[in-house]
Amino acid sequence: YEICELAAEFFEKQLEGKTVGKEAKKYLLGREISEDSIKKWRLGYSPETWSGLIDFLATRGYKAGEVEKAGLAIKKDGGGGNGHYDRFRGRIMFPIFDLNSQVIGFGGRVFTQKDIKEIAKYINTPATILYDKSRTLYGLDKAKVEVRKKDGCILVEGYTDEILSHQAGVENAVAVSGTALTPFQLKILRRYTENLFISFDMDMAGDTATKRGIDLAISQGFNIKVVILPEGKDPADLVVKSPEKWLEAVEKAKSILEFYFETTLAKNDKTKIDGKKKISKILLPVIKKIPNKIEQTFWLQKLSQEISAKEDDLIQEMAKIKLEEDVFGLEPEEIINLPQLSRKDLIEERLITLLLKNRHCLDKISETDLDFFSPASRQLISLVTGSKDNEEMFKNIASDTSTSEKLSQFLLRSEILGEISPKDQDLDFYDCLREIKNMEIRSQLEVISQNLNAAEIQKDDEKSVFLLEEFRQLTKKLSENNDSSNKKNA
Repeated sequence: YEICELAAEFFEKQLEGKTVGKEAKKYLLGREISEDSIKKWRLGYSPETWSGLIDFLATRGYKAGEVEKAGLAIKKDGGGGNGHYDRFRGRIMFPIFDLNSQVIGFGGRVFTQKDIKEIAKYINTPATILYDKSRTLYGLDKAKVEVRKKDGCILVEGYTDEILSHQAGVENAVAVSGTALTPFQLKILRRYTENLFISFDMDMAGDTATKRGIDLAISQGFNIKVVILPEGKDPADLVVKSPEKWLEAVEKAKSILEFYFETTLAKNDKTKIDGKKKISKILLPVIKKIPNKIEQTFWLQKLSQEISAKEDDLIQEMAKIKLEEDVFGLEPEEIINLPQLSRKDLIEERLITLLLKNRHCLDKISETDLDFFSPASRQLISLVTGSKDNEEMFKNIASDTSTSEKLSQFLLRSEILGEISPKDQDLDFYDCLREIKNMEIRSQLEVISQNLNAAEIQKDDEKSVFLLEEFRQLTKKLSENNDSSNKKNA
């Protein structure tokens, strides 16, 4: 994280510095990206040198091997493989951020006509411990509030599309790497909305990564609309020419199935048998992926009317279609084994993060409080309690790789808390502790309530009285816990 952040600062400085940096900035301004947007998105320039960044980071105490692990340096081939050189040279730099707006990677774009003809227009950070393009959505850190507020996310193709869309006031836009939606990206998007607007080219008949990603979103129940752009235009072109037309195109977006039907019927003759077969070959697999049976029936009926075929026949043809594996290139176990954290798990993790930032909070957890935590969280709290500092904590678990990795994650999260005031961190801690207790008490009340119902059905009066008293005691405890927390917050 430190290396990526320092690299972003280095690239930003270069954009304001030497002649070539100023040329890069002139190119950005020529693309109608404003000064404010350049600062907001932290755009920069990587100098045309072999080790400019490596040398700069070396002065800050970072080794070339560490810079390589961050995806910013490449190890030289031949000659024994000694030495490294900068991955990005002579390019406009687009920092890529995680959901907490921390820099995790970069996209680098050439901007001179000579370079555009001779070398790859874009190169990106490779997969690193921080960056995985299949799990990253460019600009979501800046768009997430607006996406939730408008209950819709506009998916654009590139960095410039994203930046100019936000600049035009359409701030619920997010850029997808390579336009291929992945299961992981969809999982992230579902936290904020189930309504997606697609604004890049799609070949409905082709077996493209774009189409597969969209089909995956359909099969997962997302509501998808297509933003129709003038031929040969992309969002960046439209925003530069007329921001109002970009807003209008978003407003007039069509449902994905409506778009599929229009484009497919326009390219094939539905009056001829070959045309009917081609149309059904393209549309039936899409219809089959629709999880809602009522919606699926609607589009089957529409297809039946359009190509003058019996609906029953279409259903039979659809049954023959074998869909691709929904994970598209990912092993099923990769999806199945993703950690599914409960709300209690998340709150416990938040509390431990706060503990690592503010050790004085340890005094606020009593021995009885620990009973409310999961065994894994109790272990980590015990570890923090029994160590005077972070270095000692890692010494105490030297042989436990799993716990060490988990602890490292919590420590990274605790660093982000620096922007939150100490008072707010304390209030957050009390809220987490109260909620952990309340969730456990409510769980116990649920069990007692079920047992009480069973006792009443069996007419076991003695057991009913005992359970009722236990229920009252726990209810009182719940009330006291809330009162105590409210006083602390006050």
